[in-house]
Amino acid sequence: MSIKSAIHNTFTTNKKEDDVKELGRMPSSNSQTACSELGPPDGGFRAWGTVFGCFLMQFCGFGYISSFGVYQDYYTRIYLTNYSPSAISWIGALTSFLAVNVTLISGPLYDRGWFYRLMIVGSLLQSVSLFALSFTKPGQFYLAFIFQGVISGFGMGLTYAPSIAVVSQHFIRRRTLAMSLVTSGTPLGSMIHPIMLNHLLNGTVGFARGIHASAGFVSALLLIACLFMRTRELPVPTASYMVVARKCSREVLFILMTVGSTLFQIGFYFPLFYLQLDSTKHGIDTKFSFYSLVIMNAACFVGRCMTGMVAGYTGVLNLTIASTVACSAIIISMIALTDVASVVVLGLAYGYVSCVYIALIVPLVTELTPNLSELGARMGICFTFTAFSGLLSGPISGALLGSQYRWWIPSLFNGLISLVGSSMFVAMRLVIYRQNKRKPSVADGDT
Repeated sequence: MSIKSAIHNTFTTNKKEDDVKELGRMPSSNSQTACSELGPPDGGFRAWGTVFGCFLMQFCGFGYISSFGVYQDYYTRIYLTNYSPSAISWIGALTSFLAVNVTLISGPLYDRGWFYRLMIVGSLLQSVSLFALSFTKPGQFYLAFIFQGVISGFGMGLTYAPSIAVVSQHFIRRRTLAMSLVTSGTPLGSMIHPIMLNHLLNGTVGFARGIHASAGFVSALLLIACLFMRTRELPVPTASYMVVARKCSREVLFILMTVGSTLFQIGFYFPLFYLQLDSTKHGIDTKFSFYSLVIMNAACFVGRCMTGMVAGYTGVLNLTIASTVACSAIIISMIALTDVASVVVLGLAYGYVSCVYIALIVPLVTELTPNLSELGARMGICFTFTAFSGLLSGPISGALLGSQYRWWIPSLFNGLISLVGSSMFVAMRLVIYRQNKRKPSVADGDT
């Protein structure tokens, strides 16, 4: 048997055992020995260099998308004054939607060994779109929509899923920790990019030169990321994309995870979109309201760095259940937001627990993937459904809020729908428990 086949068999065997056992638990001592000899090294310069490069990809991807609030404010007040805030918001919504939904394309291409091409093309599209955006003139909504909404979103979509999935090639025991460190690039970018753009666009630099500076900064980081990321040889997928989709449609755990994530994320985005507006409408200083999102993302960054270590003890699914239930409770408690203290408490609390879910969703998909050569395709299938959550969340919450700003209605709705989503993860735990009861010999040693 070749080494390549041995790696494939080791991955497949270990993953099938882990699916029946508690999700997120470390492999048994025997499987660890096999993996240490033939599988991922779980460390080393090549592996941690890849983590660093993927971290930068997330920093420049979803970390930059989170800065659209600065663009929304600048476009509405100065640059695109002939267009309504609702129309302008579609630029950011489309960017976020494409960044997730394009994984339906980038996932299967990653499985077929196109990782480097995806990273190069996606990085070039992000860089070119930002530089092109700097040449748009006031009132040219269609150019901003194309460059920032379509091209940039498509480029981020090509890099998003592969830059997380490639970590699974280098780690087994430390996989959740490594993926958590990678996804921590998003909240760090959510802090740095908005502050930088706010000072550039609203300062003396102006729009064109400010975007030039931002584009240069992002392009340099993307170049560094591409130089650091490396792949390991994995089995070439033998199943087509449709075969993988049919397999997923017959897996109860995968269906529950996808439905739960889609429902949960409808409510998940409400604090991200409306915390700043909520604090402003309650008479809190505008400058402090801007930094409310920075406070939230700072807590999110700390939480993501710790998630991987905590998940090693609790299990991926158990920690996902705890984080989603806590998020639902905090969203409902936004009804009580009235002053600076409540904004700080809610921002810190929600930033910390919400990041746990985001950091664990990819490891959860990985745990449910019996053959890692299908990981990209499975991520694409899952994220295709969850992408609609971000697209629908803002408009639904805005409609419920109404012109009279009745905050209790969207807070209650989003909290309850998030709780329904979290119940799907609880159902996953019950299914796994029943599987373990039917196979007591496999479940021995579980806690």
